[in-house]
Amino acid sequence: MSKGKPKSKNPIQVGNKVLIRTVTLYHTGKIIEITPTELVLEDAAWIADTGRLNAALVASTAGEVEPFPDPVAVSRGSIVDVTNWRGELPRAVK
Repeated sequence: MSKGKPKSKNPIQVGNKVLIRTVTLYHTGKIIEITPTELVLEDAAWIADTGRLNAALVASTAGEVEPFPDPVAVSRGSIVDVTNWRGELPRAVK
């Protein structure tokens, strides 16, 4: 058995690539900062259409993608859920 604190499985950690569901659809990106009120993402995109959510998560694909050219802050108050994004982050307009 390893000693010390077990590694957290929480996807909200600096360095993680994530899909965030908010009250106005989805965002993808890499978490670069966590504040008491926001998650800051780089290589972020607003995802208007995931298609089938499970398929999007397994294959790291999205139907409609609007990339942000600069980092974006997502209000933690608007977040419904957060999960890891397994593949490359979507960066091309689609």
